[in-house]
This record gives sequence, structure tokens and C-alpha cells, in this order.
Amino acid sequence: MTVEYSRNTRRILALFLPFLSSERIIRSSAGALDTKDPRPFALVEKSRGALVLAALDRQAQAQGLHIAMPLADARARVPELLIFDHDRDADTRLLARLAEACERYTPVIALHLPQSLVLDISGCVHLFGDEQILVQDIEDRFDGAGLSFHWALAGTVDAALALARFGLKEGAQAQLPVAALDMNDKTHRSLERAGLYHIGDLAERPRAPLAARFGAELVLKLERLLGQEDRPVNPKRKSAAIITERRFAEPMGHIDSALLCLHELFIEAAQMLEDRKQGARKIRMQLFRCDGHVAELAIETGAPTRDDKLFRRLLNERVDTLNDPLDPGFGYDLVRLSIAAAESLDAVQTDMDGGRDAASDEAALLSQLSIRLGRQDVQRFEPANSYIPEHGLHARAALDYKDAFIWDQPESGAPPTRPLFLFDPPQHIKVMAEVPDGPPRRFIWKRVTHDVTRAEGPERIASTWWRKRQGHLPGKAGLTRDYYRVEDSEGRRYWLFRYGLYGTEKAQPDWYIHGSFA
Repeated sequence: MTVEYSRNTRRILALFLPFLSSERIIRSSAGALDTKDPRPFALVEKSRGALVLAALDRQAQAQGLHIAMPLADARARVPELLIFDHDRDADTRLLARLAEACERYTPVIALHLPQSLVLDISGCVHLFGDEQILVQDIEDRFDGAGLSFHWALAGTVDAALALARFGLKEGAQAQLPVAALDMNDKTHRSLERAGLYHIGDLAERPRAPLAARFGAELVLKLERLLGQEDRPVNPKRKSAAIITERRFAEPMGHIDSALLCLHELFIEAAQMLEDRKQGARKIRMQLFRCDGHVAELAIETGAPTRDDKLFRRLLNERVDTLNDPLDPGFGYDLVRLSIAAAESLDAVQTDMDGGRDAASDEAALLSQLSIRLGRQDVQRFEPANSYIPEHGLHARAALDYKDAFIWDQPESGAPPTRPLFLFDPPQHIKVMAEVPDGPPRRFIWKRVTHDVTRAEGPERIASTWWRKRQGHLPGKAGLTRDYYRVEDSEGRRYWLFRYGLYGTEKAQPDWYIHGSFA
């Protein structure tokens, strides 16, 4: 989802973490690094067959090492240098966790890999007092987690990112080096040879000559840095239509109190849903701990609902099935509930005694079973676009199902047209018929002979032309099927088919049993 605001009202906060990789190593070292007498260290990766420095700690940077330096040169300059493998995926996961923790400030957060976060705090500052208080709160929490960053505020995304990256503040765009444009090295060298070292050197020049010499991309990035052009923030998580939350001056340290708070928040959200004539299908809950940890809970319902009693029951079920029990630690200072997905829900007539209808009970049961057993372990069948019986249905999560599938019902007193259970794959049988292309009179299945007393058919199903060569049975070409519903002398009913048209597709067609009727 793309969220856009007016350029005049947008406030973008960019966080640049210059030592993200090295501070991650320190956080996860578990004693591997000697904190009393620390040695400089770097993270390395392969580049063109050689090991180069990919990230540095503060000491290594202070001793003159730099990114992309060959490891051999770094070791020659700093012999005591410690080396770790660089894991970009681990950096990305840490950055994503930090983005989740920053959702206490705004729901519109984007990752700017490899080392930056972008927070759109437009309309959120009043919750904290002012921008400086908000930033100070972020600094305190990051400092407690052992992470450092540079920050900058601006009216556009690119300006805030560039200012934070080079340690400048709002209004200092002219002092940014041309490297802030993030063009290729050749363009940067060309700009410097032309005597253009800072963004201010480019700002007053006509755009047409710059575009002709360095390309239109440079002009676009320049205008974004200067705030003359903007781009939307693409948040990491889709913003919910309805969000309710509670902030606490003193952290809340009891799980029961947090669950009660979530119940109250859902009642508030249900009132807003009722005004919109909607019901919740997906409910997302976040418990923000004062140390930065965020516990997330999610509930999906089988049908749109505003029933707070059902929500309370599903919430308790979700908490009971957690692999890692909720741990309030030093307490939760923010509890948030979001309606991530909603659907139309009109008022319904209840029974005379005030009871709920069967559809509501079924949806509630599916919701509870899906929470208890797992979302993908509770499934329903839905029709597929195929006449081939074994491809005619496929299973999907019951919570993804919106409209119940109504099976074709036979006429009153008539036998069913399809067996409830199909053999996968169909089982080969031996058949005797009065005429080669007629119905079966006797068949042998699992060494037992069955005399056919009644037969109905054929029901002809042709092979799909795009699978003609592949076929639907192991080792068989795609052929036409003639299905028969038969009953043997003992009253048992079966579903048989002849595989291949007699004399045209195959000289001696094979027979298979595909299912049995109850």
C-alpha cells in the first residue's frame, strides 16, 4: 500500500544506523568479545574472489579502515583486527525488528536497506508533545538496546535520508556532498572534475544543461533532495482501516490486564465497524513492552463479526496456543488493536429465543479450530476449473473461504452422481462386457469377482487438450473416459470408467475403478 500526504504537511524522520552490523555482532556475541579490552573488528564478505571489508566497528573505522578495503591491506594496517562473516540477511532481520518496535510512533514505516528506517510522523507528533521529545524517546530506547543512529527531519523522504546519512540537520541540504545523489561513481567523478562538490553547487544551476550532461535521473534526485519533488512512503506493513490503542504512563505488568485492555479496544473498534456496517475478518494486536520488545497476536474469523464475546473466546484460545507464552517483562506501555481486514456485515434476524443462526456457529467453530490446530490444518474444498474428477476440487484454508460451495443435489430418491470418496490413483480392474464399447457385466477387483446387476452411463469426459500427451494416470497418455455407475449382486455401488475410446483411441481400452458409493 502506498500512503501519500500533502507536501506541506508531511514530516519525515529518517534513522541511519552506521554501525548496524558491528553492533549486531556485539549484541549477539554472548561473551565472544572482551568488553574490558575490546579489539577492533570488521565483517568481511567475498567480492570478485577476494575478501573485503563489508562493515566496521568504531575502533576499526577510527584506525583508518574503510568499507571495500581488501582484508590483506586491513590486516597489514591493523594486525590485531578481529574478523567476522558478514550476514546481510541478519542485518535485514534486525532492521525489520527495529521497524516493528518503532510502530509505537507511527504506523507508516519503511525499510531503506541496508541501514536506514523512514518514519512518516505526520499527524503523530502531538501524542508525544513535539518532534524533539519523540526523537529523544527513540534515542533512549535505541541506546538501551546498544544501538546508535543519526537522525534527520525533513519534508521529503530523500532529503531526510540524505541528511541522516551525512549527519546533517534539516535545512542543510546545500552542504550535502554530491555523493548524496546516489549516482554511479563515474557521475560523481565527473561532477567533482567540473568543480561541483556540494548539492548547493548544483541547486542554482539550470536543470536543462545538467540533464543534458549528466542525465535526467540526476535532476530528479537533485529536486528530491531539495524538497522540490517527492515520492511516497511504501510502508513495511499495510495500514489498517481502524486502529485503537491505549498508552500507559506506568507500564502494565499483568497479562490479564493486557487481555482485558484488548477486549475493551475491540469493543471500541466494533462500534466503528457498526457505523460502517462492517465486521472484522482479521484482527491484529500488538503489545509494546517498555524495553522495545513487541508481542504480536493475530486472529482470523470464519465470517465478519462484531461479537465481543466471540473475540474474547478466540483471544484466549490464541494466547493458550502460543509457542512462546506472553512475557510482560518490565511491563507494557502501549497496547494497540487494528482491524486489518473487514467485510460487509448487515444486521441479521436472530431466532425467536435470541439464539444465533447455524452459519454463525459454524464460522465461530472454524475460527476456533483454526487457531487451535493451525490455519492451514483446517481446510475446506472449493471447486476447480476442471471436469477431470480428481482435479475438480482442491482444498484451501477454511478461513480463506467466503461463499460456501453448494454441491449438486440429485433429484429426490435418485442416487448420487459422484461418490463421496475417490481412489487416488484409480485402481486397475478386469472387466467383461457384452459388447466392447458397452457397459460392464462383470469385473474383478482385488481378486474378488463382482456381477453387475445394474449400470448407468456412460458419462463421457474427454481429456484436456493441453494435457493430451501428459495424461492423468501414471504412464498413460491422455484419453477419453467413459464413466458408469454400477451396482453388483450384493447391492454395492461403484464408479467405473473405461480409459480410451474403443477402436479409435485404443484397441483394447483399460478399465479402472475410481470410487465407491456409501
